[in-house]
Amino acid sequence: MAVVRTLCGQCAVGCGVRAVTGEGREMSFAGDRVHPANGGLLCGQSDALTAMLPLEGRLLHPVLDGQRVTWRRMIGQVARRLKDTLARHGPGSVAMHVTGDLLTEDYYVANKLMKGFIGSAHIDGPCWNDGGMEAAYRAALGEDVVPGTYEDVEQADLILAVGASALLRHPVLAERIAIAREQRGVRLVLLAGDEDVQEEVGADLRLKVEPGSAAVLLNGLLLHAHDCGCLADVFMARHVMTAGDFWTRLRLDHDLWSVARRCGLAHGEVRAFYDLFTPARRVVTLYGPAAEGDDLSLSRAILNLHLAMGWIGAPGAAPTGIARAPNAMGAREVGCDSRQLAAHRDFSADAIAQTARFWGARQMAAATGLAGAALVEAIENGGIKALWLVGGLPPAGHPLRAALAKVPSVILSTAWIEQGIALDRVFALPAPVWIEKDGTITGADRLISRQRRLFPLPGEAKPDWWSLTQVARAMGWHDAFHYERPAEIHREHARLTAYHNEGERLLNLRRHAPISNPAYDELTPWRWGETPFDEGRFPTSDGKARLIL
Repeated sequence: MAVVRTLCGQCAVGCGVRAVTGEGREMSFAGDRVHPANGGLLCGQSDALTAMLPLEGRLLHPVLDGQRVTWRRMIGQVARRLKDTLARHGPGSVAMHVTGDLLTEDYYVANKLMKGFIGSAHIDGPCWNDGGMEAAYRAALGEDVVPGTYEDVEQADLILAVGASALLRHPVLAERIAIAREQRGVRLVLLAGDEDVQEEVGADLRLKVEPGSAAVLLNGLLLHAHDCGCLADVFMARHVMTAGDFWTRLRLDHDLWSVARRCGLAHGEVRAFYDLFTPARRVVTLYGPAAEGDDLSLSRAILNLHLAMGWIGAPGAAPTGIARAPNAMGAREVGCDSRQLAAHRDFSADAIAQTARFWGARQMAAATGLAGAALVEAIENGGIKALWLVGGLPPAGHPLRAALAKVPSVILSTAWIEQGIALDRVFALPAPVWIEKDGTITGADRLISRQRRLFPLPGEAKPDWWSLTQVARAMGWHDAFHYERPAEIHREHARLTAYHNEGERLLNLRRHAPISNPAYDELTPWRWGETPFDEGRFPTSDGKARLIL
């Protein structure tokens, strides 16, 4: 019998789990009372851990063209195929799809291989769903940094939940809010478009708004606060840059009557909403990628409101975006998507040069890549000749699945053999399920935690970072992919965040650059960035945040 402190890994909250394992694959578990993300709470999504115990249906050996092969042969064949594709069609012909439940170490190696050595930024994955949120943070705050933490909901006076799904997908967060309402009298306001869904979430005030209109309501609140003199004028003057025509542009169609009409609300409902929020000083807004509407417009409206009202950089006051996938924040930190380079760097000339030097890159991606619909279109048009799916196939209904038949070379790192998926032209690499993974993740509130393996890898399954590393070595890049354990990857990731970073970026894991293997194994949860933007400091060229329409 062994007791292991690990993680649930089924959503972006990143709940801690205390698991007890026995002989074979016997397991029991409960919430970890000392983990700051959940304090012992768990929801029904954790049942997925038990569902991972059986080995039926698992891919346990490498399979090439429908036949079982050795790992040595598989690695050699994948490397040769990628080399041939690059020689014939160039870096832009290679793409990658990553799932949302990889560990940060997996994302780091995948991103380094694609952007620093293959030379392509065509990476599709969980961060694509967070595009509006990520872009808004970078434009308004200077960096893709989530300002709030889950502890903020317990110190707020008002919590604004934009869309019920953000709470329904994260029941532990909803439970923490319920406890704060009961113990401290924190008030919860819910903006949602589906009346039936709203009833599943207890709230002090519910507004049923038209789909896609939440940004209109929040922009109207900002204009109202401006006109009635309720903005944080001192904070704004010192720490926020506002374009000269900002308020003039905002005034268009954001008067009370226009807002009510566009949101499908009565005038009195809108005015009551305004009157509730304008005097508040500790407000947390919780939101996630929207099912409908413009994510970027919503994220901008939320950030504008918090900056103008001074609801940022202090306990109980923060705009807190919740990523859709379990470790999407880890992927965003290492830049494993099509829009960022690495460690919160963009594709500027300096960032490309710095990252290339640090990695010893052979062929550096020089521009953002394709993802989402643009990547599917490139596949349909024959532009993508090789596609590596790390972490398994996209979910049913994902456009990428239907396009796979048009990709000449498909490399699939997966734990499961799905029914109806032909392996006769696929390089199938056996990968672990969550309870067999070892590394780190980052929760939606910047909390880095250790995922510890509960069971040995079955059959010939290998970690995703290992498969990527072995292929990179076979392609001639052994010196840059020397990893033998996840702690080495974590140290390199930490060093890269600190490299040429004298305060330009808040993501700086310098303290973990020298972490020993034993210390990594015993790592306790810690949050980088402390309280971001306290005292009004922002990582922009002039140190000020921006209001952006």
